[in-house]
Amino acid sequence: MVIKRALSTTSRFAPLLRAGLIAGVVVAAVAYPLVAVGGLGAKKGAEAFNAMPSELSVKPPAQTSYVYAADGKTLLTMFYEEHRKYVPISQMSPYIQQAIVASEDQRFYEHNGVDPKGIARAFVANHQSEGVQQGASTLTMQYVRMAQRDGATTPLEVQEATEQTSTRKLREMRLALAVEKKYTKQEILERYLNSAYFGHRAYGIYAASEVFFSKSPKDLTLIEAATLAGLVKAPTEYDPATQDKLAATARRNYVLDNMQKMGYLSPQDNAASKSLPIALNLSTPANDCVSVPKNLNSWGFFCDYLKLWWMEQPAFGDNASQREDNLRRGGYKIVTSLDPSIQDIAERNVMQKEKSTSKFAHGLVVIQPGTGLVKSMAVNRVYSLDQSKNGSHSDPAKSSKIKGNYPNTVVPLLGGGDMPGYQAGSTFKMFTMLAALDAGMPLSTAYNSPMKLVSQYPGEGPASCGGRWCPSNASGAMTGKHAMWSGFGKSVNTYFVQLEQAVGADKAVQMAERLGLRWRTDVDQMMAKPPRSKTWGAFTLGVSDVTPLEMATAYATVAADGVYCEPMPVTSIQNPDGTQATWTNPNGDHVDVAKPRCRQEVTQDVARAAADAARCPTGGKAKTGSCQEWSTAPSVTGTVGRPVGGKTGTTDSTRSAWFVGFTKELAAASFIADPDNPFNAVGDAQSQKPIDSVAQTLRDSLKGQPVQDFTAPSPAIVR
Repeated sequence: MVIKRALSTTSRFAPLLRAGLIAGVVVAAVAYPLVAVGGLGAKKGAEAFNAMPSELSVKPPAQTSYVYAADGKTLLTMFYEEHRKYVPISQMSPYIQQAIVASEDQRFYEHNGVDPKGIARAFVANHQSEGVQQGASTLTMQYVRMAQRDGATTPLEVQEATEQTSTRKLREMRLALAVEKKYTKQEILERYLNSAYFGHRAYGIYAASEVFFSKSPKDLTLIEAATLAGLVKAPTEYDPATQDKLAATARRNYVLDNMQKMGYLSPQDNAASKSLPIALNLSTPANDCVSVPKNLNSWGFFCDYLKLWWMEQPAFGDNASQREDNLRRGGYKIVTSLDPSIQDIAERNVMQKEKSTSKFAHGLVVIQPGTGLVKSMAVNRVYSLDQSKNGSHSDPAKSSKIKGNYPNTVVPLLGGGDMPGYQAGSTFKMFTMLAALDAGMPLSTAYNSPMKLVSQYPGEGPASCGGRWCPSNASGAMTGKHAMWSGFGKSVNTYFVQLEQAVGADKAVQMAERLGLRWRTDVDQMMAKPPRSKTWGAFTLGVSDVTPLEMATAYATVAADGVYCEPMPVTSIQNPDGTQATWTNPNGDHVDVAKPRCRQEVTQDVARAAADAARCPTGGKAKTGSCQEWSTAPSVTGTVGRPVGGKTGTTDSTRSAWFVGFTKELAAASFIADPDNPFNAVGDAQSQKPIDSVAQTLRDSLKGQPVQDFTAPSPAIVR
């Protein structure tokens, strides 16, 4: 038979390979299903072979994205579908390079991508067994198959890349010949080792070394390398972690024997190595926010915010699905803004005030003014999906049906996502004051503020006086004449309603929007929309839902002399090649994705005037006016020990309590409320907890840093 005679003399193939005429022989000798079953002739097969693609289109394989704290070293978690990190061959142990060749393609350094001897062996073996027992795939052909698989974008492309057909085999041969012309043997080996699947969702040698032996590829020993090389043929069958180690050991020994045959290993070293058992050091690489290390559990809430932020960034795709896919496949190095020291401080202060077993959520967010960098997100909860041992739900209508969200939850209690947040009470007076200052009204704007006021806004219910809204103060001690300093310091409701009437409630709403607030409930969206916003008198008293992240960002604008910065959870996002990830912003500028996004939202003078009045609630002294004799959070200045501004906030029946404070260096917002049942009042006794949490966190976070003072506003805005 012609085919047998051709196969009998391997040397006949060399000239054909060199002359590029291998097609006819390949079709006749290797595509045995076509020859035996389809009767395809060599000439016709050669024509089909030559018509196949000769250029391998290689897309970057999916790689794991790594997320670090602000120090760039502390790993929070990873995101991946296929755990993989590309490493150059120079960072791989010589043992794994030798072992994979010995295991998969002993003639790798001799052939040109298609191995004639392998073809002959495969044909004879398959002819004798009347089936496919050997595939004759060289290491280069295997790489081609993996590259096509990894580059597939549709199920059909995946099927075509992996199906057991002669057409696929011929296509691989055609492409393998081209690959061998384009890359060196070491480059092909590097690509192969970064693409191969080793089991346990470990793609590539970096992930395999980490999963099975908890080490880097460069540190693999001879036995470890032989074990991993043996897995590629059948990762599940030879898995030493889940199967009987007998099969894995036999496969490892097969690799060691081949290494000896190839001269990589002496008989003595081979015998010694084969006598040793497989010793694993398994690890499960973190994946997603639920895998944040247990000792850093509180960081899970920040991680969740990072993920939600990522889903909103057009730089990473046209929609949330594309962006998440990019996160899990893009191989980014993400250095976050999370400061481990500040996070520890905030977590300690929060947990000291309210334990995780409490129905009431007590949380705190810290922002850096002038950059928007989120330095900390702490809450008295455990970041976990397991709610089996959670306490009862605080809503009586739900208590018999579902568990409460404490102590375990993954609900974004601090900001990000779709959760509306909590009513923040009188902290909203900042927006009215800024709107008034922005409209040209000076700090000295004064009103006689009675205990109860008949406003110009429509009203109904208990707070209505003949169809008008009638707000009142929390204490008779607030009655009297006030300017912005004392009105803010004592949180005088009837003063701020008059100030709101003068500037327009819609202007206060617009100011809140300018500083980053978003309306998430149906009621808030309805009331914030013109012309309804002109009648939203209660806005200044904080009846809208808001998150701590938003409030810390808004007050940070005041601390930064009117520069508003979007809250940012990252300081650096690097592509796999080490370059910074970029995007085209709405202005058409090509910028770093992690660059702070800031703008001068209100003038320096307006912000400085607001900061001066904000000294009054904290027990400090304004530079330009009188705070009068008392304030709502007099302990703050003494605790922080440096110039500080801020504002308290409570809602009706103290259903929630807030404090937002800021220095020139940091802004922090803290709350306490029941997120499961907003009508479950926390009580007046709880109102001091957010005050103390913010004050102590600012104090401890800034310890040892130079003291910065606020700049006084100009006389023109004081008057």
